[in-house]
Amino acid sequence: MTALRFTYQARPARVVFGAGSLEHLERELLALGAERALVLCTPGQRAAAEALAKRLGERCAGVFDGAVMHVPIEVAREAQARARALEADCAIALGGGSTIGLGKAIALDGGLPILAIPTTFAGSEMTPIYGLTEGGLKRTGNDPRVLPRTAIYDPELMMSLPVDIAVTSGINALAHAAEGLYAQDANPVTSLMAEEAIAALARGLPALVADPRDIEARSQALYGAWLAGTVLGTVGMALHHKLCHTLGGSFNLPHAQTHTVVLPHALAYNAAAAPEAMRRIARALGSAEAAQGVHDLARATGAPLSLRELGMKEGDLDRAADIAAANPYWNPRPVDRSAIRALLQDAFDGRAPRH
Repeated sequence: MTALRFTYQARPARVVFGAGSLEHLERELLALGAERALVLCTPGQRAAAEALAKRLGERCAGVFDGAVMHVPIEVAREAQARARALEADCAIALGGGSTIGLGKAIALDGGLPILAIPTTFAGSEMTPIYGLTEGGLKRTGNDPRVLPRTAIYDPELMMSLPVDIAVTSGINALAHAAEGLYAQDANPVTSLMAEEAIAALARGLPALVADPRDIEARSQALYGAWLAGTVLGTVGMALHHKLCHTLGGSFNLPHAQTHTVVLPHALAYNAAAAPEAMRRIARALGSAEAAQGVHDLARATGAPLSLRELGMKEGDLDRAADIAAANPYWNPRPVDRSAIRALLQDAFDGRAPRH
C-alpha cells in the first residue's frame, strides 16, 4: 500500500442550507456589513429579483437583469458600471451559473462581496473559478476574490425549476464530482464529498422527475450540487470540462445540457486511466460501470443525449476537436486529437459511451 500524500485547501465560504433559508437573507447581509446590495438575475427571473428587492427595502440599491450564458465581456462591463453608479457595496446573485458568473465578474473588477442564492444545481457558487467570453472564446480563471462569501441554499426556491432544467443542471453538478475523483490534485476529503455528491444526485434527480413537487427529492439534489460545487472549487478539472468550455464558449451551446451530453463520453475516454475513480462513480450511481451509469441516468430522466439536439452543427466538430486539443487541461489519459474527434462524433450522434 502506498503512503498517502495530498494537499487540501479549504475555501472560506459560509453555507446556509434548508427549506425556508431565504428568511435569513437580511441576517446574512448584515453579517457581510452590506448596506446597498445590487440584485443580479437573468431577464426571466426579473420578477423573483424584484420580490427580493422589495423584501430588502432600503438595503437594495437596484436590480440588474442582464445575466446571460457564458458571461459575455460586454455584459460584465455593463453590470460593473451599474454597480459603481449605484454605489453598491454587495451583489446578490439570484439564479444559476449565468447569474453567479456575472456576480463573479463584478467581484473580479471591483472587489464587491457576493451573496449567492442558487436556483439551479450548477454549483458555481462554491468556486473561485470565473469565466468570461470575448470574441467567441471563453477564458476561465481562478481568483479567491470571486468566491461568494455566503451561499443560501433554499430547496423551496427549486420548486419552480422546470424538471428538464433541474435534470441537466444536476448532471452538470455530477460532472464536477466525477472529474474531482480523478483530478491531478484529488485528496481524500474532496473524494469523499464527490462520491456523496454523486449518490445524492442519483437519488434526487429520478425522484424529482417522478414527482416534481417532492421537496425532499429537490433537497437531495441541492445537497449533492453543493458538495459537487465544493469539489469543483477545491480541485482541478480535466478533459470533460475543457470540452464543455469549448462547446459553450465557441459554439454557444447551452451549458448544463452540454455537460449532460458529453459526460458519459469523457468518462469512457478516461476509464482505463482512472480505474479507482470509475469504481467510486459506479458505486455512487448504483451501476455496474461509470460511463454507462451516467448515460443511463440521463436517459431515465429524459435528458438530452446528443449534441445534435442542442444545435451543434456536424461541420463544426473538427474545429471543436482542434480547439479542445490545442490547450488541453491536465487529464489522466493524454489528450489525443483524433480520439477527441471520435468522442465528439459519438456525443453528436447520441451513441452509448464507448471505451
